[in-house]
Amino acid sequence: QVQVVESGGGLVQAGGSLKLSCAASGRGVSFDHGGWYRQAPGKERELAARITPGGQTNYADSVKDRFTISRDFARKTLYLQMNSLKPEDTDVYYCAGVYGSVSVFGQGTQVTVYS
Repeated sequence: QVQVVESGGGLVQAGGSLKLSCAASGRGVSFDHGGWYRQAPGKERELAARITPGGQTNYADSVKDRFTISRDFARKTLYLQMNSLKPEDTDVYYCAGVYGSVSVFGQGTQVTVYS
């Protein structure tokens, strides 16, 4: 079974940090193209960060200079280091890997930032 599973979300005070992890399992799924998305209730899912096969990274303006995406090919794991968190970062965070040409999303992990 091909899947990706996020972990590491939680409750954190504004200014704090969290590190999200996303583990891929199943043959053929990878983070060659990896991404972290976030979604608030009633809003569309938006891309927060992504990484290309060559290692280039791109970030939404709202998280630039605070979030860092990385991956470990050997562990088939994608990470999102989140620093200087703000209440507006409160969302469900989803990771995305690839299976062939298809994106595979996880179930999401809740991040709640309180002031």
